[in-house]
Amino acid sequence: MIYPITIYGDPLLKRKAESINKSYPKLDQLIEDMFETMYFAMGVGLAAPQIGKSIRLFVVDSKLSKEDKSADLKGVFINPLIVEKIGSLCKFEEGCLSIPGIRDEVSRPEGILLRYFDENFISRTEEFHGIEARIIQHEYDHIEGILFTERLSEFKKSLLKRKLKGVSEGRNLDTKYPVNVYRKSRRREGIM
Repeated sequence: MIYPITIYGDPLLKRKAESINKSYPKLDQLIEDMFETMYFAMGVGLAAPQIGKSIRLFVVDSKLSKEDKSADLKGVFINPLIVEKIGSLCKFEEGCLSIPGIRDEVSRPEGILLRYFDENFISRTEEFHGIEARIIQHEYDHIEGILFTERLSEFKKSLLKRKLKGVSEGRNLDTKYPVNVYRKSRRREGIM
């Protein structure tokens, strides 16, 4: 099943997501649907809040990265915790399925040490570097209620203000994937 992507402006994207356990209903199906949704939208990562579920879960497939053809991480990350940030900050252009049409440079650490559960609820602690670390940090931000635009300078944020308002109102969204635009009447409106 392909879920519509929750678009910038929805308060759900600003909420810190809740931890889950292995008895979470239909978890295997949800993970499969998240990968299907991510591939359909041509993303390299997708966090559960981006499909309207405020839980600490995201999926990644770095092989889809156009920036680094050597990247080879496909994984499921449940209840992750960044234990340590490794190396110096480096800038890299990021975009987001929840903020279509907007890209900008974001500074993030070169690597991270991450503790998480995989899809079988096996506990893992691993180091990630390069594009894989960047993708994980971007998705991790989603479950923390942080969007990449919040990591930009105040000057850059002011330049993007009008565009972000347009995205939040569902104007000029040029996506090939279905989206949910939040309306102040407290409902989401699906747009294709």
